[in-house]
Amino acid sequence: MGQALEKPKLFPETKSFVWFFVIMSVLIGFRVGYEYHAYKTFISKPFYYTYATVITSYEKTKHTKRYKVLKLRSDDGFTFYTTSHQKKEFNHARLRLQLFPTESISFSSYLGTFYVKSKIKNTEVLPPTLKDILLNAVNKQHKDESIASFYNAIFFATPIDPKLRQKIALLGVSHLVALSGFHLGILWALVYGLVLLLYRPCQQKFFPYRHALFDVGLVAVLVLGVYVWFVGFPPSLLRSYAMVVLGWAMLLLAIELLSFTFLASVFLLLCLAFPSLLVSLSFWLSVAGVFYIFVLLQYTKQWNKWLITLLVIPLGIFVLMLPIVHAVFGVTSAYQLISPLLSLLFIIFYPLVMLLHIIGFGGVFDSVLSALFALPKEASEHLLPWWATLIYIGLSVGAIWHKKLFYVVLGLAIGYGIYLFT
Repeated sequence: MGQALEKPKLFPETKSFVWFFVIMSVLIGFRVGYEYHAYKTFISKPFYYTYATVITSYEKTKHTKRYKVLKLRSDDGFTFYTTSHQKKEFNHARLRLQLFPTESISFSSYLGTFYVKSKIKNTEVLPPTLKDILLNAVNKQHKDESIASFYNAIFFATPIDPKLRQKIALLGVSHLVALSGFHLGILWALVYGLVLLLYRPCQQKFFPYRHALFDVGLVAVLVLGVYVWFVGFPPSLLRSYAMVVLGWAMLLLAIELLSFTFLASVFLLLCLAFPSLLVSLSFWLSVAGVFYIFVLLQYTKQWNKWLITLLVIPLGIFVLMLPIVHAVFGVTSAYQLISPLLSLLFIIFYPLVMLLHIIGFGGVFDSVLSALFALPKEASEHLLPWWATLIYIGLSVGAIWHKKLFYVVLGLAIGYGIYLFT
């Protein structure tokens, strides 16, 4: 029997990828330079007028005085925090503000999210949007506000209750709450599978010459694109959607999909289009997670597919990401060891609770979730030093080409895990 033909690569030669990398890096440099010029212009002004929409609003108390913290998205394209001592309600509001920028705003904060003092000149209460209506519909199905915030976070990328966020971190499942490629992968399978069920009979009867991957894939890409726009383009979800679109295109062109040049290309294209991603922690963690999935698949692709899906990927990603996560977040709990199992269960849980909320029975698992979130009681702090993190990252990159380095990285991650949880 003849061997299967090897799929062509995105970059047939290393030289072509190097040139692509160099050109993209130069373009990103120019793009960042343009943003830096806009930043210098912004902070040099004594005041700056803008219109902005309130994303979130919550109360804080300092020295017995209450005030409101507002997170806003400006019509000019940046996101910022400000405070107000006005007692009015700012949810669903559009504001005309006078900002007072200072040099204390760093360039990285300007690209991401920064704090600036302001005066509210005008407030316009906007009518409820479709998203507001859906959020309210979810809230009505739950007595516990924190559980409602959990569901709204996994459905609509809204901020989660701070106390619940800490409990979720102790369980090691923050990645399940922050919308990312994991959620988009489940949604892709759901949309593609359902549309395919309807498409197949029609294809066989009316248009057998059509290509299902193109037609059904196009519908799935459009539906997911609308969803990503609807929830406000979270950085990790934006990275995932770009990979879905480009991955679908590569499948149509029969080009090798699981390659590090593909991941690097998506990364560079997104950074060129959205420089703010360069300072987005969720984006970097999302890229790291996909990188380690690719590393695992490179050295286990000959294994049983079910073994890879049910054991290698969830357990391997948990272990390999431990040093990366603990370079940023120090919180550590023994309950984080059940994270791989919870990640597997989430594949079934996510579409199921979507359906339950649609038919009005979203509160079915409330008691189970409350009991789960109440499990962690204590935690310790373990931050991995930056020098150790950089060594680990360097070895991980080297593992792309050297299998022995992959085993070194895996051994270091396992050893670090034993240190954390014993």
